[in-house]
Amino acid sequence: RVFLRAINQYADMLNKKFLDQTNFELQLWNNYFHLAVAFLTQESLQLENFSSAKRAKILNKYGDMRRQIGFEIRDMWYNLGQHKIKFIPEMVGPILEMTLIPETELRKATIPIFFDMMQCEFHSTRSFQRFENEIITKLDHEVEGGRGDEQYKVLFDKILLEHCRKHKYLAKSGETFVKLVVSLMERLLDYRTIMHDENKENRMSCTVNVL
Repeated sequence: RVFLRAINQYADMLNKKFLDQTNFELQLWNNYFHLAVAFLTQESLQLENFSSAKRAKILNKYGDMRRQIGFEIRDMWYNLGQHKIKFIPEMVGPILEMTLIPETELRKATIPIFFDMMQCEFHSTRSFQRFENEIITKLDHEVEGGRGDEQYKVLFDKILLEHCRKHKYLAKSGETFVKLVVSLMERLLDYRTIMHDENKENRMSCTVNVL
């Protein structure tokens, strides 16, 4: 809780002193995002790994601090305005790590950041190729590391499709991208499930699907 308070004070200072065009400090903002994501993903806050009694006790006393800092990260991202493009594709990995935390409200609040990144890169270069390459690479790594689940796949699909379909220029390319990532996620999750299967044919079949 002390760390959380300190990070929030750091965030206030960034917004007040280091956000406008003349005083913007890329490295400070970068440090903030990496620090906040490291805080959110630390082992001692992953409540689903605790017994129900311990989880209830922590929630009762402190609430889910991951949600608190996650909403703060989301607000800080949107505060960046015209500076956002400077964080693409480097921030895709840390944001992905945050959205993969198995907390539904946190996921719903932070998955839309991906659409914002797509939009931002599209306005700058007329495509979102760098964002797309980065999320595919990082997703592979995260799912293999044990993160991600069926609920995440469904939310990712629903939220991003809704956003893309409302956008004049991203409707078609956005939908193609979402379908690609969702089918990749499906294959990666299958592959992860079957990795320990005794049946070599099943393993090989999953490997071929991923490839």
